[in-house]
Amino acid sequence: MIEAFSLKGKTAFVTGAMGIIGQKVCAGLAEAGANIAAVDLDQVVLGKFAEQLQAKYAVKAIGIAGDVSSPEQVVSMVEQAVEALGAIHILHNNAASKSSNLEEFFAPFEEYSLEQWREVMSVNLDGMFLVAKEVGKQMIKQGSGGAIIQTASIYGIMAPDHRIYEGSFYMGMPITSPAVYAASKGGVVALTRYLATYWSKHGIRVNTITPGGVNSGQNDEFVQNYSNRIPLGRMAEADEMVGAVLYLASDASRYVTGHNLIVDGGLNAW
Repeated sequence: MIEAFSLKGKTAFVTGAMGIIGQKVCAGLAEAGANIAAVDLDQVVLGKFAEQLQAKYAVKAIGIAGDVSSPEQVVSMVEQAVEALGAIHILHNNAASKSSNLEEFFAPFEEYSLEQWREVMSVNLDGMFLVAKEVGKQMIKQGSGGAIIQTASIYGIMAPDHRIYEGSFYMGMPITSPAVYAASKGGVVALTRYLATYWSKHGIRVNTITPGGVNSGQNDEFVQNYSNRIPLGRMAEADEMVGAVLYLASDASRYVTGHNLIVDGGLNAW
């Protein structure tokens, strides 16, 4: 059974690769034997990260800079990955945005601008569509199936408890969980289910991973408030998402598609 988790000889295309989850997932996939195409915005940072993956895990790794909300750049990124690594067998469709303006991102719903809504959607949902579309076409062309894992959020399947945000700060700013984030992540879950049935005839499995709150610089009051809502009594660490992605990327889950694997410490259970 352990061999079913091996990704040796596979290539993984990971968007949002320099995020708190993306970095851990790239390392986990590489440790399991996969070659890595790490996709994000900063080519210099990506290049250094790819070198680290190659040195530590003895796999091939490249960094590819690009904007997932741009159709032309997404096409180019996929072409670069295939040219350098030969194929794409795994997609972790993981890139997401909290906006270039946190004050506007955290604005009350009644004052939320359509421009801000569209900016977030352009990455969180449009980007998912564009990347899945191009990688899916490549997987169909290869004719050997594939595994796609798309990152949603606990707030894509349930509403936030707004009480936990009272007195909560992130990067020095008062925070909430805006509707655009929930709507975009709910869309990811629906897109996954659609693609799972649409591409099943090609042997392409499509699943969602839904993280709960990940510890990433929130203030102590938020961490305590959130942890009080979790049966396991704490927030997640980024590396606790890796096992779920490895399972869905590997042959260990070869009969699993259209599934939403929730990694939330039990929050959705009550």
